[in-house]
Amino acid sequence: MGRALRAVARRLRSLPRPHTLRARLTAGLVVLLAVSCAAVGVAAVVELDGFLTGRLDQQLTEVGTQFPASLEHKGQTLTDHDADDRERGDTRRQAPHTFGARLVDGIVTNSGVVPADKDDTTTDLKVSLTARDRRELAEVPVGGTARTIRLSSLGKYRVLAAKGRDGDVMITGLPLESVEAAVHRLETVAAIVFGAALLITGFAGALWVRWSLRPLSRVAATATRVSELPLASGEVALPPRAPESDPRSEVGRVAGAFNRMLGHVEDALTHRHASEERLRSFAADASHELRTPVASIRGHAELALLHPDPVPPKVTRALERIGAESARMGVMVDEMLLLARLDAGRPLERSPVDLTRLVLDAIADARAAGPDHRWALQLPEEPVTVTGDAHRLQQVLANLLANARLHTPVGTKVTVSVETDGKATYLTVHDDGPGVPAEVQPGVFERFTRADRRRAENGGAATGGGAGLGLSIVAAVTEAHGGSVELESRPGSTTFTVQLPSRGAT
Repeated sequence: MGRALRAVARRLRSLPRPHTLRARLTAGLVVLLAVSCAAVGVAAVVELDGFLTGRLDQQLTEVGTQFPASLEHKGQTLTDHDADDRERGDTRRQAPHTFGARLVDGIVTNSGVVPADKDDTTTDLKVSLTARDRRELAEVPVGGTARTIRLSSLGKYRVLAAKGRDGDVMITGLPLESVEAAVHRLETVAAIVFGAALLITGFAGALWVRWSLRPLSRVAATATRVSELPLASGEVALPPRAPESDPRSEVGRVAGAFNRMLGHVEDALTHRHASEERLRSFAADASHELRTPVASIRGHAELALLHPDPVPPKVTRALERIGAESARMGVMVDEMLLLARLDAGRPLERSPVDLTRLVLDAIADARAAGPDHRWALQLPEEPVTVTGDAHRLQQVLANLLANARLHTPVGTKVTVSVETDGKATYLTVHDDGPGVPAEVQPGVFERFTRADRRRAENGGAATGGGAGLGLSIVAAVTEAHGGSVELESRPGSTTFTVQLPSRGAT
């Protein structure tokens, strides 16, 4: 029994389960109604079976032992004490298919059954009994309650045993066929009615649940639209609020809370966008304003170095450092100004750009700046042309090559390749250096991200001269051209892949 129950439980768990709330509520309603219908049906069938069986037992009591007693003296001369029972052998007083048997010392000596046509005097009353039938008849308690047995040639019978006048046992039986037919008819009718009720209730319940959950569906639809919005940056316009419903209901409270949450989110996004705009404007204004004083400082330092009078070595060294740092600061200011303009969405120049020529020029500059590295090219036979800003794309190449040169040891091989499939153009810069540390890779394209120290620990060159804006400019310029940039790095292999739309691709 335990194994059977576990098997049933496993089978139930394997059945497909509804995922939506609407499906679960509908399924629960149908299951509860099915359980109720099953309980009502079982109770009705059991009650009807008991009632009809009780009526059959009552008929057995009323019939008594008339028919089995007649079998005892059939074909014999009746004695005086049987004179009153002369008419008992007449089967016309018995119900059709009434069974009778006489037992002496537990052995069946006579048995018979009333034919369906009681006026038929030619039909033999005898019935064929098997050994099992005789054992079951012998086990019927005398003077007890009626019992159900199955006779091989007749079917199920309800039998009752009583003492005869000669010390023998008289068994009378009535067929259960009519009882079973009535019970089966009730089962069929109940199955049809309850099945139709389940179908109708399931359909109506699904419509009712769907109508009741309409406000929740509208909330879910609004939440889906909000989840599809890019909330990371820029100005965000949230969709209309979910329709309000009865605040006394659970769905109404959910809709109200959701709308209030959307209001708070919208306020936060508005404040964030305003803060970003102020910061972007400040960065652009500050970068623009710093260009002049930085250039002035650098010019004065260079002018001082050109003075003909003798200058102490320490002063000369200080002036040289002032010039170098002002030059580096000027580059940083220009980079910050470029990023601020890109963030503001300022459009770039859109013209045909020979990417192959840009790569050749960039490699030539890289060989001059890093003669201790090995530089290689993989270019297609035909020139590759894209649409964009040639100056900014050249800056992307320069930054990627400078990144490979500055952050890899001497002797590292750097390979630049260009490929196109008609829809997109792929520019890759690969080096066999120590790689970018795993903890730095997720934010390598963010501003002011520097991995000089880690790469130096792994054998790279620690320059300390960069501001951490080079790769962020690569990402910003690439995105402004409608492309993307990715990094794949492990020790011994680092690849930056820039994807740009091909010229004429949509």
